[in-house]
Amino acid sequence: MGRALSMRQRRLLDDVLPRLAVPEGGSLNPNRLFHAAREVRLEIGFGTGEHLAHQVLAHPDIGFIGCEPFIAGVAALLARLGPSPPRNVLVYPDDARTLLARTRPGAFAAIVLLFPDPWPKLRHRKRRFINRTSLDLVAAALAPGGWFHVATDDPDYAVHILAEVPRHGAFAWAAESAAAWRRPSDAGPLSRCEVKARAAGRPAIYLAFRRQFSP
Repeated sequence: MGRALSMRQRRLLDDVLPRLAVPEGGSLNPNRLFHAAREVRLEIGFGTGEHLAHQVLAHPDIGFIGCEPFIAGVAALLARLGPSPPRNVLVYPDDARTLLARTRPGAFAAIVLLFPDPWPKLRHRKRRFINRTSLDLVAAALAPGGWFHVATDDPDYAVHILAEVPRHGAFAWAAESAAAWRRPSDAGPLSRCEVKARAAGRPAIYLAFRRQFSP
């Protein structure tokens, strides 16, 4: 059972989340949600928000949308951002695939998926985010030349990602050497999942894919 929310987290959910929530219903043009942003990026499953909060604060000229279906994670992000959060972040407290399905094509300059649940049991692998259906949504929402960053500490899932994403046809793996696997795409703080992986002796694997231009 998850830890109960604190009174501060509950207040943030009541007072701040409505101001940061992505508008419901209809098609979505993220660029119209951030009038001063030079581009918009999406983080899928931001967990407790370490990475997303850092990016939001480090890049005020970029708009960020974070998706996280677990309310405790949303509350943790809001606690990091405080009662007066920056204007360059919005939150979608639900499944990212629902948001992607209503997003205008080519809207995101980058989409980030950090340490998704690997669903290691064979009978559960159909639940993995990396599959043909989800990749169709990611490909449609990414601008040509945009980036799809994925990180995992599960070697089997890394093999699965490296098989499924290039096979899709819309993405090109950008690694030029083995060292690229060991470097994150930015210098932000370690997420809770990454800290746990390192403590357990599981090295993280960082994969970067470029959205190919249509012929």
